[in-house]
Formats: sequence, structure tokens, C-alpha cells
Amino acid sequence: MSYKSLKAAAIDLEKHGKLIRIKSEVDPDLEIAEIHRRAFEKKGPALLFENVKGSPFPALSNLYGTKERTDFLFRKTLKKVQKITELKADPMRALKNPLKYFSAPATALTALPKKKFFPSPILFGKTTIDQLPLVKSWPMDGGAFITLPQVFSLPPKDNNIMHSNLGMYRIQLTGNEYNTNKEIGLHYQLHRGIGVHHSDYNKSDEPFRVSVFVGGPPSHAFSAIMPMPEGISELTFAGMLNNRRFRYTRQNGHILSSDADFCITGIIRKGEKKPEGPFGDHLGYYSLAHDFPVMEVENVYHRKDAIWHFTVVGRPPAEDSSFGYLIHKLVEPLLAGEFPGVHEINAVDEAGVHPLLLAIGSERYMPFRERKPEEILTQANHILGKGQTSLAKFLIIAAKGDDEHLNTHDYPYFFNHILERVDWTRDLHFQTKTTIDTLDYSGSGWNEGSKVVIGCCGDKRRELKAELPANFKLPNGFSNPKFVQKGILAISGNKFENESNYADVKTLTKGLQGIDLQHIPLILLVDDASFIAADIGNFLWATFTRANPSHDIHGVDSFFENKHWGCRGPLVIDARIKPHHAPPLITDKKVDLKVDKLFSKGGELYGLI
Repeated sequence: MSYKSLKAAAIDLEKHGKLIRIKSEVDPDLEIAEIHRRAFEKKGPALLFENVKGSPFPALSNLYGTKERTDFLFRKTLKKVQKITELKADPMRALKNPLKYFSAPATALTALPKKKFFPSPILFGKTTIDQLPLVKSWPMDGGAFITLPQVFSLPPKDNNIMHSNLGMYRIQLTGNEYNTNKEIGLHYQLHRGIGVHHSDYNKSDEPFRVSVFVGGPPSHAFSAIMPMPEGISELTFAGMLNNRRFRYTRQNGHILSSDADFCITGIIRKGEKKPEGPFGDHLGYYSLAHDFPVMEVENVYHRKDAIWHFTVVGRPPAEDSSFGYLIHKLVEPLLAGEFPGVHEINAVDEAGVHPLLLAIGSERYMPFRERKPEEILTQANHILGKGQTSLAKFLIIAAKGDDEHLNTHDYPYFFNHILERVDWTRDLHFQTKTTIDTLDYSGSGWNEGSKVVIGCCGDKRRELKAELPANFKLPNGFSNPKFVQKGILAISGNKFENESNYADVKTLTKGLQGIDLQHIPLILLVDDASFIAADIGNFLWATFTRANPSHDIHGVDSFFENKHWGCRGPLVIDARIKPHHAPPLITDKKVDLKVDKLFSKGGELYGLI
């Protein structure tokens, strides 16, 4: 089974009761996003908005809103693609089990993009930027954005479609200094393939032509976010996952996706940048306005039955979490080849992906003596030296063999395992003044911050408890101690207003000296301990998005030894909101009330979700 268009996928979902149509007019300015968020939170169906205010085009969201629906969309192809990745990891599997991999060659044939010589569906009509559904998701957003773009580029003087890059780099359509209908903003981050093309064009006399696709078969949007090895086109993966070769055509020097719903073509102006943002992003905070490349718009093409495909990002989990779920399923067989000795890696979605990476490695170097972190530290350096995993800020790695039930997806169990074994005098390894995720504002500057590896293995050192010692007493200015789980204690502190507030941590650690806290190895200094302790998601999100390891990791009875830092008592992470952090995402109260009425009894959306 394959989808020839986004409309075909929508019809399939509707046929199986997985999509609803919303016929009443909805405003793309905040209202449509709030409807989407509520549908996602309720694990509701995909939403087809048939009447978007200010636009002649319908809009579709929440397509990948649940893992089950994501699996449904790719139910006929996912296992076939998994076989291809298994063969890439170990080609000998085909000889060992030829019947299982019999269909692999046919699947591989769908990886070859196909040029369309007949009139392409994407050339049905033209429109302008201001006629598109201009979706604004959060009150402080700088304008309307494309949230599921597929940005296509080729190297200079190269027309080979197999050398292309397809990436999901957000596009700002309106607002700021952009001249509506003539200019749009292009945002891309570290370790993105389009950056290589951009650098090459800056050295070339050729215009940097870029095409932005929206919509098309569901596999196309996913392929734009799939971390493909450098030099391998995402179009090949899009074809395999859809069991239909990626169709394209050429028009005015640009490549157009024939199956896309919309295609914006233009030229990136060399040496020119304009402010892009703010934008409510997937860490749960705004990414602030920064200067990014400007694209001069030439044409906006659309197909006959065009549907605008969008999503709404924010504090995870959100719809884009399904992309991470699918990536994990597909790349798992490749893990051993990419990271020898590593058994599991989980970029924790609830913590915003890059801020926290959990891993299970191997510790085989010295089997004849007491186990201690050695090989897993080599593996941690490999993880931090490769592709997207290099953006990890906190990397916590355990060794396989200490606990047969250990896995990186059961977060309470994983932290329990680590905290039972960790030795804070030995197991902390920092990298300072380095790069972190563009969207993470916890560091010392834009793209600047620090990393820490926590690597531990061996026998249990302590029994964790969720009870305070009889002589436990907090210094003045600290209150409301709450346990997140056994061994993890959150404490409310003063609001962090300036650098002088780092002295608060010294006051806290000094005040806790002399108290037996062996059963509580991790303490969090936070703005609201009750919020942090309310559920594991709050702990993961607030702790690891609001802390810069070099500045915000402290400890009771800390010490330096030959440039190595450690502590003999509990580790203390200062996860308070700092003045330089980006604002968290908060919805608009007036819009909330308006949407409340739509979902309440008698409202136009009552009973739909």
C-alpha cells in the first residue's frame, strides 16, 4: 500500500475512524493551535479543518498524533523498511534467513526517485504566501510559521537528485522585517545538511535555489527529519517508507515534489540575514529572535486538492514525539554498528530530546577486577562525537550486566539504578565552553554551554529512601522538600534574579553538611518543588532544560582534585529559572475561553474528541 497524496492518507484515516472534519470557521491565529493541543492531549483523531479563516485551503494536523496512528499510516511498509536497516547492519542476515529478507530488493527499488515528464500535479495552480493558512501557535510567536516543511537543496553545479538534502528547517512566513509574499525566513541549526550547501554556495557564483515542500504522502514529512547518513538523500528513504518512488519535476531551475500539496520556490540571498522568531518550540520554551538567512520567494505552487499540513510544537510530548518513536524503531538495528558496545540510546523526549540522553553500554575491559567505569566512558565520548547525539547536554550511561531488567525507557527504574551505584567523587565528567542545542537557552550564550557525562557501573552502593533524616533542617530561604522518587529530593529556593543567587547553592550545600544523606544522592534546587515532584515528566523537563552543567551542578562537601570536580555528599542541581532563559510557553487566556466554548456542551466541537 502507498499514498499518492496527503488527501489519500486523510481519506484512509477517515475511513477507519481516525480523522474528523471540522467544518466551522477556525482562526489560524492561536485558535487552531489550541484546538490541536487539546485533541493531542486527549489522544484524539487527526483534524481536517475545512474552513480556515483568511485562506481558501483546508488544513490538516495531528496526523501522527498517537503512536498507534503513526504505525497505522505505515502499517504496510514499516516492517519492510526495518528489514532493509537490518540488512545494512548485518548483510549476512540475508544468507541466514533468505525467506525473511526475500522482499528486500523490491523495497530497495522504491528508493530511487522518479522524474515526472508529464504535467505534474504540483503545477495545477499558483497562490501567494498571504493566502496560505497562516498558523500562529503561541502568543509571543513572531508571526506565522510552516511547522512541517520539507526544505530541498542541491550543491552548486550539481543536478544529481541523489546528492540532494531534504531537511525540516522551520520557515517563518510573516512578521518581523519580512516583506509579505516576497520574503520568508529560513531557520536551521547545528549539524544540518543544508549548512554544507549554504557554505558551498557562498563560495560560488551560482544562486542558492531552495524549494520548500508542504504536505504530500506522510512519509515525505518524516523523511525530512530522519537522521540519514551524510551523502545519502532523504528522498530514497521517503520512497521506501511509502512503497512509492519519490516523484519530482523541474521548473524554472528548481526541483518540485510532484506529490506535495504546496511548493514554495526561491533563492537564499547570500550575505543577508533578518531576525527570525520568536517561536514556541519543542523544548517547551520560546526560541528567541536571531538573525537567519532570508529566502526571496519566486513562486508558490499547489496541487488541485491541496491540504496545508501543520503541527503544533511545545512542551513534550507533542505530535512530533511520534517522529522520535519511529526513528527509534528504525535505527535500533544500526546501533551496534554506529556505536560499538552500546546497547541502547534514548534521547528523552520529555526532556526536550537533546538536553538528556540515557544510554546502556558495555563494560568488558577489566573482567578480573572490581567493575568501574572505563569502557562506557569511551562509548560516551563516541556518542558525544557523532551527529545529532553530539548535542546531548546530560549523558547518563550505565553498563549492561549489572541489572538484567535495566532499560532506557523506564525512567524511574533507570534513575533508581544509577543513583544506587553512582560515586559522585569519580563518575562526573564535564566538557565546558562547548556547543549545545540552538534551542537550549540554559547555557552561557547562543549555542554555547557545557556537557556532563555521568557514567557508572558495579554493585549497589546504597539503599535509596524517600524519607528525611530526623535531624534534617533547611537553611533560611529554602522550603517545601518533596521527593520525586526514592533518592531524589526537590527543594524550593529563592527566585534566581542575578548571578549573586548562585550563593544560594553554597548556603544550601553548607547547611546540609553533617546530615546523613547517603540515601538521598540527588537534590534539586527549584522554583516549585511541588510541581517538580508531581510526576516524572515534570522532573525530566524542568531539571534538564533549566540546568547548565558547568554552572548549575553543585554538591555537598565538594572538592577539586587535579582539575577533576566531585562531591562526597549529594549532588545538587540548580534547576531554577534564570533571567537569561527563554520564556516558557503559556497559552492566551482569551483564546482558551473561546475554545472552551467550542468543546463545551452545545459547542461546535462538543463530542468530537
